[in-house]
Amino acid sequence: MSNPLLAAYRYTTNNWTMIQESRVCGCCNCMRTFPPDEIVGWTGLDFSQVDDPVAVAKQTAMCPHCGSEAVLGDKSGYPIDASFLGRMNEAWFQRTLIRPSKPRA
Repeated sequence: MSNPLLAAYRYTTNNWTMIQESRVCGCCNCMRTFPPDEIVGWTGLDFSQVDDPVAVAKQTAMCPHCGSEAVLGDKSGYPIDASFLGRMNEAWFQRTLIRPSKPRA
C-alpha cells in the first residue's frame, strides 16, 4: 500500500498478537500512548471461544483511556508518536484522508 495511513489502519483490528508483542501502543482517536499491559478491554470474543487460540488472536484492543477500538502497537512497524497518531486521527476521525478519485467512464 502506498499510503501509510491506509496501511497502518489495518493493524488497529484483530491485533491481540501484535499488541502482546509491542512495547508501546497508541490510540488513533485520543492520541495517547501507553504500555500494552494497560489495555484491559478487548472486543471480538465471547465465552464460547475463550479456549480457541485462533479466536483469541483475532481480538481487537480497546484504548484504556477513551475506549476506542483504534489502538496501534509499535510491533506494527509504524511510529507510535504524537505526529503519526495525529495524522491517523485526522485521516480516520476527522475524515480528512484524501483518496485518489476514480476515473470517470
